[in-house]
Amino acid sequence: MAGSDGAIIQRYDTNPILTRDDVPYPVETVHNAGVVKQGGMYVMLFRSHLRNGRSIIGLARSTDGVRFTVHPKPFITPAQKGTFAEYEAFGVEDPRICPMGDDYLITYSAYSPHGVRVALARTTDFERVERIALITQADYRNIVLFPEQTGGRYVRLDRPHSSISPWSIWISYSPDLVHWGDSRVVMKPMEYHWDALKIGPGATPIKTQQGWLNIFHGVFKTMDGAVYRLGVALHDLHDPSRILGVADDWILQPEDPWEVSGYVHNVVFCCGAVPEDDGTVKIYWGGADTVMCGGTASIADLVELCLSKPRPALG
Repeated sequence: MAGSDGAIIQRYDTNPILTRDDVPYPVETVHNAGVVKQGGMYVMLFRSHLRNGRSIIGLARSTDGVRFTVHPKPFITPAQKGTFAEYEAFGVEDPRICPMGDDYLITYSAYSPHGVRVALARTTDFERVERIALITQADYRNIVLFPEQTGGRYVRLDRPHSSISPWSIWISYSPDLVHWGDSRVVMKPMEYHWDALKIGPGATPIKTQQGWLNIFHGVFKTMDGAVYRLGVALHDLHDPSRILGVADDWILQPEDPWEVSGYVHNVVFCCGAVPEDDGTVKIYWGGADTVMCGGTASIADLVELCLSKPRPALG
């Protein structure tokens, strides 16, 4: 349940839990990490800026989900040959991890002179990684896969760029993880609301008895720039295109010094959350595009927030 201060997410006292000083190779930032539980071990894939301003993806492991040890070498760096090399030339960013059978599917943003696309990779052991396909054209970001199929098809939430329907969350389907379609918008920013400027999927959706819990980010433009916060929505278990509730309130905003000030100030940005057997969820977020932070929340509280105090899904 919410803490004595009313906060629905209880931040770890040890935040930030990972910084560039923990990385055994030169990087300037550690942020926007996907996290998954593999057996009894937490595995984190995190984004880091190099000193040339471009990004790579590193790997860290933890036995408690709080204290992480970084692998000596990066996990994904821009490809050096073939189609992926052309579309990853400016860097790889913001990984999400989705457990699917024996595989762990990884989506990440691929930047190049042609724009930003989303790539899909696969690993079974976090020792080797296999690139599968680039699964969008240009100007897409923030793809999360549902960890179960619906009606025999894979399902994803994504966030295309459009000046007509700006920065909204869409749903798409695929028979094979490579070819996607049957797309439609399911959530939009809400005018003069904390997520008025744009929204985007965050962590891999979490299955609950009431529906799929979607932790997303929302952005509000202020006189001092944009503020990135986190929110939650609940999708129908059998038809995830159907929104059961979008919480009117945000669940996390920049407050700690390392969230308010950094490479990009006033940012909390989530790419990973791990549900636990005790009904809590470990939520991970990048602070100011500089460090990694974490905290816990009650899954029941997050679901209740979606259902008891909703705002319209389509703004």
